[in-house]
Amino acid sequence: MKAIVCKQFGPPSSLSLEDIKNPEPKENEVLVEVKACGVNFPDTLIIQGLYQFKPELPFTPGSDIAGIIKKVGSAVKHLKPGDEVFGFVMHGGYAEQVIVPGNACFKKPPMMDYPIAASFMMAYGTSYHALKDRARLKEGETLLVLGASGGVGLAAVELGKLMGAKVIAAASTDEKLQLCKEFGADELINYSTEDLKSRIKELTNKKGVDVVYDPVGGDYAEAAIRGMAWEGRYLVVGFAAGDIPKIPLNLALLKGCAIVGVFWGSFAMKTPKKNMQNTMELMQWYGAGKLKPHIHKIYPLKETSKALEEMMQRKVRGKVVIECS
Repeated sequence: MKAIVCKQFGPPSSLSLEDIKNPEPKENEVLVEVKACGVNFPDTLIIQGLYQFKPELPFTPGSDIAGIIKKVGSAVKHLKPGDEVFGFVMHGGYAEQVIVPGNACFKKPPMMDYPIAASFMMAYGTSYHALKDRARLKEGETLLVLGASGGVGLAAVELGKLMGAKVIAAASTDEKLQLCKEFGADELINYSTEDLKSRIKELTNKKGVDVVYDPVGGDYAEAAIRGMAWEGRYLVVGFAAGDIPKIPLNLALLKGCAIVGVFWGSFAMKTPKKNMQNTMELMQWYGAGKLKPHIHKIYPLKETSKALEEMMQRKVRGKVVIECS
């Protein structure tokens, strides 16, 4: 089968398309013919050796997959060959076939096409876990989403509105913010032209925001915490800006706030039943037409490097997807 292979940590241009051996599932696994794989910002870090974990070289990147079951392990009872599914792997998705843990693979709704299904799991899974389980977002609270036009950010905007919050979307261009408005944002902040802290105070009548959803990090983190309400929750989702911020801990004391880590991949693997429940709730919202993933662009497998470059250059609004077979 054909797969994108990372032989050494480096930029997307160092990746290669190669023929590798077809994998075989173990008893708790399934083999999926991959139709589409979503591109996520962590993929750009993993190939550079900059993520929380480093796969053993060589490896195939890609996590968010959708496709058709080819084989099932003996212990997997809820899936069978021929089922259309979507799922999550730590890596291996940019390939014509991939092994997926049975408890991280779900039947795809018939009306959901493969690119949408491959855009769903990580973006909505991360954002729902963050807002529901980690922030315990309540109806009527104010949610600030940084990097709001990206895959996880846009999902957080949608979900925040569905959960009854007032949503403030922050992004780097007016074009990106317009997309956020279309997805339900109540207020907008262009943090490339406006002061984030002062705009938060202005938009909240000096009260501050109850929850900050931050997949960006960098220079915006401290300003966001300074704009937080009493007993707020700051969600550490990722560091798309490249720099891991150093937060003055006296701010947590003064605000009575919590700084909360969000690592959906570990949550999904460590507590699969809770993740299953969250996924089913997201599927119900999708089936009711309340969630609509935004596809920025679709690339063929051979152009995976281009897709990753576009992600790294902050050009993506919503999700980029790789068609694998």
